[in-house]
Amino acid sequence: MSEHNNQNQQNAQAEPSLSELLQIRRDKLSALQAAGKDPFQVTKYDVTHHSNEVKDNFEAMEGQVVRLAGRLMSKRGMGKAIFADLQDGGGRIQLYVRVDDVGEEALAAFKKYDIGDIVGVEGDVFRTKRGEISIKAHTITLLSKSLLPLPEKFHGLTDVETRCRQRYVDLIINPEVRRTFEIRSAFVRHVRDFLDNRGYMEVETPVLNTISGGATARPFITHHNTLDIDMYMRIATELHLKRLVVGGLERVYEIGRIFRNEGMDTKHNPEFTTVELYQAYADFHDMMDLFEDLLSSAAQKILGTYQIQWQGNDIDLTPGWPRLTMAEAVKQYTGLDFMAITDDAEAVALAASIGVELPEAAPATWGNALYEVFDQKVEEKLIQPTFITMHPVDVSPLAKRSPADPRLTERFELFICRSEMGNAFSELNDPIDQKQRFRRQVELRENGDEEAGMMDEDYITALEYGLPPTGGLGIGIDRCVMMLTNNDSIREVLLFPTMKPLD
Repeated sequence: MSEHNNQNQQNAQAEPSLSELLQIRRDKLSALQAAGKDPFQVTKYDVTHHSNEVKDNFEAMEGQVVRLAGRLMSKRGMGKAIFADLQDGGGRIQLYVRVDDVGEEALAAFKKYDIGDIVGVEGDVFRTKRGEISIKAHTITLLSKSLLPLPEKFHGLTDVETRCRQRYVDLIINPEVRRTFEIRSAFVRHVRDFLDNRGYMEVETPVLNTISGGATARPFITHHNTLDIDMYMRIATELHLKRLVVGGLERVYEIGRIFRNEGMDTKHNPEFTTVELYQAYADFHDMMDLFEDLLSSAAQKILGTYQIQWQGNDIDLTPGWPRLTMAEAVKQYTGLDFMAITDDAEAVALAASIGVELPEAAPATWGNALYEVFDQKVEEKLIQPTFITMHPVDVSPLAKRSPADPRLTERFELFICRSEMGNAFSELNDPIDQKQRFRRQVELRENGDEEAGMMDEDYITALEYGLPPTGGLGIGIDRCVMMLTNNDSIREVLLFPTMKPLD
């Protein structure tokens, strides 16, 4: 056996196993409890400051007595003085624990504390000889015992599956993850402030519905025991919000969870968050202006710049984003001119000429052919912010037809880095046209399309009372946060994403 291998074996024998480490921590807890010092019986600790407050205001706070609480992340030295790092809600700060300040008994107790333990510290704010802002401890109180060791310092917690399943550990170990969710919170707050300042009213609508509608998606189905009926978890908030516009609430929005029984990939999770907003007497052009202003101002306010990186691309969010009709985008990127033809069969053949086939459930129409060419050949090329407008009626069951071309609707989607960020319409307010489109959706569902919508008679009734000309916009909160935090996967911006059960 080589000297190197022999040394490795000796190190392995010297280091306690995980089960031994777990037992050591439990033994320490038992000893504390036997001595009448059970940390789990502590119910409160008066915190006066957080680490970032101390660091940011050191000149004014030097020499002051403060009380902080947080998690021990490291300990150095085992003599009469110990340095440790405390992590709290504001970041990290160094602790200096010296026998002359805390006493022999307290220092001996502190030496037994483990990395991961939660403590309260009272002490003076000072700067060490090396210049590091620190807390010179007077008293240290064990507030909670960590019975599981944190991931090893240098390798940390890097496995994506484990990070998502144990987000609580991920947040402890990886400070950049905390920053992601701080940005998410700031973005949601910005959306609320932005809309509130423009006279919108925030509302809440049902999550459980007797009809699945407002979008094209497969719903989750559950059962209401008392009523003995199946119900659908909402796939959109749209139809209820537009009912409120009928009722005279001219500007409404809802930030809410949406549930779609679909696959999981880097852009999709079965539950996600949207903001939907509706404004009476507005159209999809107004919604484009609003969306551009909302997203660009969020980048400027939260990140301090319009220039960001996402998915390996430099993105410019400076206002003034291009606006192309879907037909213009298809012609620009593929050379196919759908506006020059009107025949359905000719349109399908034109799509097939570049290898685009329509899904089996999609009728062989001009509109579906145009949409599939865009979806399969153009969307992947849209990197910089681009509004794609005038979508075919065939794929827009809730949008108002274009007066200039009844095959198209006044609808747009915003694309950034090949990702759809939001969807908006000049809302369809003709109840007769809407009922006909619902019927076509029902036919598709009867023919096996599980994502097609259902007939909503009450919504038709609402439209018959009169929906004013209305602009509507739905924005994917998760996609926007992915962009603002430069994350390629939706799982990185969801605190607890849906995960496949462990075997």
